[in-house]
Amino acid sequence: MAALEEVQEQLAGLRLARRCAPRDEPAYLLDIAASAAAQPGGSRLVGVCCSSESLRVHDGETLRCLRQYRGHRGALHGVRFARTRHSLVFSACSRGTVGCWDVRSASQEPVQVFTGYPSNVFISFDVSCSDLIVCAGTEKVEKDAFLVFWDARGVTDCAGAAKEPLGVYSESHNDDITKICFHPTEPNLVVSGSTDGLVNVFDINKDNEDDALVSTCNSESSVSSLGWAGEGYKQIYCVTHDEGFCWWDTAQLDTEEPITLLHVLDVRESVCAENHGLHYLVGGLYHEKAGKLFLIGGTSTGNIHLIGCSTHGLSLVGTLSGGHSATVRSFCWSPTDEALLTGGEDAQLLLWKPGAVERSLTKKASLKISSSVQKRVRVHNTSLKSRKK
Repeated sequence: MAALEEVQEQLAGLRLARRCAPRDEPAYLLDIAASAAAQPGGSRLVGVCCSSESLRVHDGETLRCLRQYRGHRGALHGVRFARTRHSLVFSACSRGTVGCWDVRSASQEPVQVFTGYPSNVFISFDVSCSDLIVCAGTEKVEKDAFLVFWDARGVTDCAGAAKEPLGVYSESHNDDITKICFHPTEPNLVVSGSTDGLVNVFDINKDNEDDALVSTCNSESSVSSLGWAGEGYKQIYCVTHDEGFCWWDTAQLDTEEPITLLHVLDVRESVCAENHGLHYLVGGLYHEKAGKLFLIGGTSTGNIHLIGCSTHGLSLVGTLSGGHSATVRSFCWSPTDEALLTGGEDAQLLLWKPGAVERSLTKKASLKISSSVQKRVRVHNTSLKSRKK
């Protein structure tokens, strides 16, 4: 309990340490990822997926932009670093490819391109914890929505080299596959979420899709974010496009105990975020030291709310203010230095640390960008379709 209280105080005590202001071409910051380890003689790398169809790589301590890639010619969805080769960064493209770049090279060309099938429009992806498998999720085309898999071994130094898929799963979702997340320690386990409301867990070591489908949970809404939590990461949580929250324990699958730990239809109505309100959820993070799941949400004016999860309900832990001036779209938690990175519609990348004092003199009021000139991500249909067993 003492450890939990300490962690909650630490999260509530996060303060703005660094601010990376908008560049010449302001853009929404849609996803953030950090490398698992620091570069030789330097700090960790931070990858940022932008609405301007560019992928940026920053120094994790100074937030200085080190690289910017624009080779996809399509909307980018997500950013991930390889776990074992920390210089490799991935992003999926709506044009049906997943690119992999080596940040040590000044070349704009990816060192590997994972190509999908002609009709594929990728809107989600992830890389397994072993770096062996890449998986991407597609928008629904006609009656099909696919999980597409590739063998990621042997990333080549031949710029632009293409890899074709190992295969697909096509029967388990019947609408856009909005999120994919591999298990943090079990490379054969992956969870997917869709606008059909389903959250599916697969064991990709199995021979076919039917056998691979370990469990199906229904969020009863459209899935916007999901992840793994709990001791041994046996729990799954998801956030929905209408600000709902679901939390399941897969360890209870073979028992008489209920699998659902908590289901909140609208978090905005259940969490009293002081006088600031709660307008949306961004996603969740599992804090290993505390053994506790937290949600990240916020307001349209840029305040960030940290929300604690328990089987009894949700509670506000703290509010981070004075940083963003518009909706926050993305975040990344670094357990090593206990820091939080956030990105938003004001085009800012911010670094929050316990008890920090901001080193930048930039005024945030001038950093808000006009949403009318920015390409918004697709608003997904939240209507549900029944799945026939």
